[in-house]
Amino acid sequence: MVKAADMLIARRADTRARADFATWKMMAKLNGSSALPPEAQEFLLSYKNLRAQMNEGEATEATIGAIYKAYYAEMGGAGTPPDVRPRAAEPAADNVTAFRRPEPKPKKASFFRAATAGATQKRPLPVALIFACLVVVYVGIRLYWR
Repeated sequence: MVKAADMLIARRADTRARADFATWKMMAKLNGSSALPPEAQEFLLSYKNLRAQMNEGEATEATIGAIYKAYYAEMGGAGTPPDVRPRAAEPAADNVTAFRRPEPKPKKASFFRAATAGATQKRPLPVALIFACLVVVYVGIRLYWR
């Protein structure tokens, strides 16, 4: 039976393993693998060896599984790490949705354009009128305090 705390550690370890592996793999593609820690370089080397023996998806999952087990033990998980992700029949890369642009929003009518037939629009107060009202309020307050 798996405890809730161990399951929480397992989820965190799995998420971290998948994120770290994707980062390491990208850095290796960009010729930056020499900057990775030795542990990451070892996992990438084992990934390359596995990829020679099996297809890329299986090699990726096997490497992520090894990283997951190491992280689970490092985070304090007890015993054998539980399986947190159900095995899917499809590869993970096939569930990507294509990007679609959102439909353009209709443009709003401006306040200063001519009003359409049958609809009346209020024009905003001119700036000068607002300024004049503020001056009147200011002078009124100054006179009240004297």
